[in-house]
Amino acid sequence: MATIIVSAIIELIDTTIVNVSINTMSGNLGASLEDTAWVITSYAIANVIVIPMTSFLAEKIGRKQYYIGSILLFTLTSLFCGLSANLWTLVFFRFLQGVGGGALLSTSQAILFDTFPPNQRALVSGIFSLGIIIGPSIGPVMGGYIVDNLSWQDIFYVNIPIGLTAAFLSYAYLRPSAPSRDGRRIDWLGIGLLTAGVGSLQVVLERGETEDWFAAGYIVVLSIVSVLCITLLIWWELRITNPIINFRVLKSRTLAISAVMTFILGFGLFSNLFVFPLFSQRLIGYSAFQTGMMLLPQTHLPMSVCRCSSATL
Repeated sequence: MATIIVSAIIELIDTTIVNVSINTMSGNLGASLEDTAWVITSYAIANVIVIPMTSFLAEKIGRKQYYIGSILLFTLTSLFCGLSANLWTLVFFRFLQGVGGGALLSTSQAILFDTFPPNQRALVSGIFSLGIIIGPSIGPVMGGYIVDNLSWQDIFYVNIPIGLTAAFLSYAYLRPSAPSRDGRRIDWLGIGLLTAGVGSLQVVLERGETEDWFAAGYIVVLSIVSVLCITLLIWWELRITNPIINFRVLKSRTLAISAVMTFILGFGLFSNLFVFPLFSQRLIGYSAFQTGMMLLPQTHLPMSVCRCSSATL
């Protein structure tokens, strides 16, 4: 339990610790606020691409191997994020960091459910939810303190000792798992359509308002690419036997409703975590640490998301 909580915490800390640092990054890197927002957006894109594939990849590689590999990738790219000398290098390594981080939370819950018997799963889900709330609780406060007293690069270096500890504990205590030997082919077309569709959609949403939406030619092109790729993705995944994303599970009414409700909740949760720090620091004049302290009472929202996810599983 402690191993899984430590591994999940680093992903949740990183999701919130960067938000209070965006204003400082923008000034230090000499970039506009809209461009600096890609530090958060690139991580989110990688998460959205990787999370639906975690079950397939864990089965193909072996859950323990995939889990430890994701932790090490997350830790290594955290180092490179801190060493980045310009914005777009930072955005690139944040994307790779999101590839590693995307597997941690969902795979953590799957490992718990495989490790403990059915009569203990409700208890371990509650303990897991209680443990991982540490991440979003201390993330903004820690980020604000580091930015005010050290430098924004240090918010990424914090992940290194935690990540190495999580990798060691996972290697020592998680049950070994063999990769699948069923010979199933990897759904490369599904991966490509998912990456192109979600990536194009994210660029449209990120740059659309700045470019006056469809007044810009590349926004029109990316919008068409997004619609076509996502439509083809759904058609293709429902057609093949071994899809990278199994949309058929949405036949479960409980799971479908939970997915829709989590999607709606995400609008308020993640937009608030991005907009509020900028409002506090740029308009009210709060320091990064004061902003982190003001975000602290909101940690009940991530707790609600975790409980919802556990109930769905």
